[in-house]
Amino acid sequence: MLSINENKEFKKFATNLTDISGKNIKQYFRNNFSVELKSDDSPVTIADKTTEEKLRELIMKEYPDHGILGEEFGKHNEGAEYQWILDPIDGTKSFICGAVTFGTLIALMKNNEPVLGVFHQPILNELLIGDNLTTELNGNKVEINDVVSIDKAVLLTTDHFAIGEYQNLDKFEALAKKVKLYRQWGDCYGYYLVASGFAQIMMDPIMSIWDSMALIPIINGAGGIITDYQGKNPITGQSIIAATPNLHKEVISMLN
Repeated sequence: MLSINENKEFKKFATNLTDISGKNIKQYFRNNFSVELKSDDSPVTIADKTTEEKLRELIMKEYPDHGILGEEFGKHNEGAEYQWILDPIDGTKSFICGAVTFGTLIALMKNNEPVLGVFHQPILNELLIGDNLTTELNGNKVEINDVVSIDKAVLLTTDHFAIGEYQNLDKFEALAKKVKLYRQWGDCYGYYLVASGFAQIMMDPIMSIWDSMALIPIINGAGGIITDYQGKNPITGQSIIAATPNLHKEVISMLN
């Protein structure tokens, strides 16, 4: 855990990071820019690259002893007690298509445990910061909106077809047919909707460390439960399910 002073200091610094990243991202949103394909065929833009470069520069200037792991530029000072995990644009495909279901994700790890999570949507000016105990949206505390049963829940995911590629699609579709509403308002934005009380279940069948680490303190701080797809530790898992306390156990059971 962070001390009270560390918590205050790093939240302020993380807010400064999102000020810089947000300004950079806004200048590219819905403007003409080229799209490259990485080795795994996922897209990347100049907005992804320049945003991470600016974030890394600020972190290394302010905390030269800290480590960094970013989606676009890899590791720096690996093995440091404090590690910043960066996903400059989570939801690059949404960003390319002009949709607002993307965001910047920043996590702070202390001794390999996520102690701070940040979601920033620069177009909507929404900043969500969680520390495992509380989660705030633009400075105001938010909490999950629990419901009593699956048939009253809103279920979200990023990519329906990816479920079948990495997990059991039949079981997922059985769950989707039971909920009140199923939509693909995904990437980090789906977890924002759970943490802020607008949805009850969000899941991804495959995740990278820069996708998932920021989500853990956010969901925990909002009173939700976050695990991997099988209900195990999300820090070591390669998938994510975030849900409200009343529903999480049943969701895990239905999917597995």
